Amino acid sequence: MKSENIIGTIQAQQSSIPMKKHTVVVADDDLAILDAMKLMLELYNFDVETIEDGRVMTKLVSIQPKLLLLDVCMSGVDGRDICRTVKATAATKDIPVILISASVDLANIVKDSGADDYLSKPFEMQDLISKVNKYLLN
Repeated sequence: MKSENIIGTIQAQQSSIPMKKHTVVVADDDLAILDAMKLMLELYNFDVETIEDGRVMTKLVSIQPKLLLLDVCMSGVDGRDICRTVKATAATKDIPVILISASVDLANIVKDSGADDYLSKPFEMQDLISKVNKYLLN
C-alpha cells in the first residue's frame, strides 16, 4: 500500500480513534511483527506494551491492559496455554484475548483455548484496527 493511501486511510478513520488511550499488550516472538503492530496501534492512539517471550501473565497482572493480542506459536511457549491461564486467573479473566496465527485451524484453536477472537496472519492494518476497536470501543 502506498504511503499516501495509508495516510488517507488513517485520516478517513479519525472518528474511530479513541480519545482516551487504552493499553494493549502484544505478545509475539517475532520482533518485526511486534514493531509493526506497535506502530500501527500507536497511530490509532493506543498505548502499546510488547512482550517477546512467555512472561505474559506477569505483565498482564501488573498493567491490567484492556486487550491482549497473543501469538499462538512463540518460541518455547504455547499461546493457547497462555490464553487458558489468562482466562482461568481472576485478575486477568476479563481481558479480551485475540489470538494471532497463520494456522489454517485458527477458529478451532480459539474455541479450544477460550480466546475471544482471532486474527489470521498475514493481516492488513485495517483488519487489526477493526478487531481492536471491536473490543475497546464498545
